[in-house]
Amino acid sequence: MKYLISVGIVIMLGLLPLSARTLRIEAKELSNNLNNYKILDTRLPEKYSAGHIKGALNMPITLTYDHQKIDGKLTNPIKMQKIIRELGLNVDSNVVIYDDGTFFDAARLFWALEVYGFKNVKLLNTGYDTWALEHYKVSTTTPKVTPSKYIAEVNNKRLATKFITQIATKNPNQIIIDARANEAYVGKKSSANRFGHIPKAVGIPATHNINYSTKTSKLKSIKNLKELYNNIDKKKKVIIYCAIGRISATNYFALRELDYDVSNYDASWKEWGNDFSLPIINPSKN
Repeated sequence: MKYLISVGIVIMLGLLPLSARTLRIEAKELSNNLNNYKILDTRLPEKYSAGHIKGALNMPITLTYDHQKIDGKLTNPIKMQKIIRELGLNVDSNVVIYDDGTFFDAARLFWALEVYGFKNVKLLNTGYDTWALEHYKVSTTTPKVTPSKYIAEVNNKRLATKFITQIATKNPNQIIIDARANEAYVGKKSSANRFGHIPKAVGIPATHNINYSTKTSKLKSIKNLKELYNNIDKKKKVIIYCAIGRISATNYFALRELDYDVSNYDASWKEWGNDFSLPIINPSKN
């Protein structure tokens, strides 16, 4: 009997890291605990107004960009402080984020809030359309908010810049991941003037973090994510980029769940690919 109890304890302890690291929440769990979270809808205001998760506030993903058409640089601290205060949020708020089900915008906001010091952020493991189809609570009412006194502080461990990424290309203790589609990685298409990828970058498309189906999309399980990133050394610092730091935030989220030391390069290829002083690798020319 004692042996069985001991084995049971060992098994439970072995499972703890798996569950303790989860940064996602399922629809049913959120539905049963709506009042325990600050819920953020990243969709456009018109979609939010037409219907959203009950109690959710609208933070369109466009608010996370300083100049989205130029590059993906994150909103500056002064502007972000104002946005967060108006939403009534503080760094200790329990936040759940969702989008239309692509996870790209929700992950971008997840990363942005972590950069700005938030400690308890989760992604809803479904999109709004699926939430509504499954008859969970929705609303067209915007909740009243008491502004917070949030003070913006940047967590530089989560934010990579052009300079930091340059250093990473020459540092054997750092890894760079390109989250764009393979066609962009190999230089067959580009959102910038140049084609190819940042030297030393490994190609792991953002879509590889998601399980797609005809009914709904979900984030891959922790087990599947571990298999996907099996060759990425956990002892090394990881920098991720895409075109504008949007879809790469999905890789960022996955690696955060796996407890990697990871940051997202916000300006990404739109900046690097347009800076002719920086090195690139273009396999399509070989």
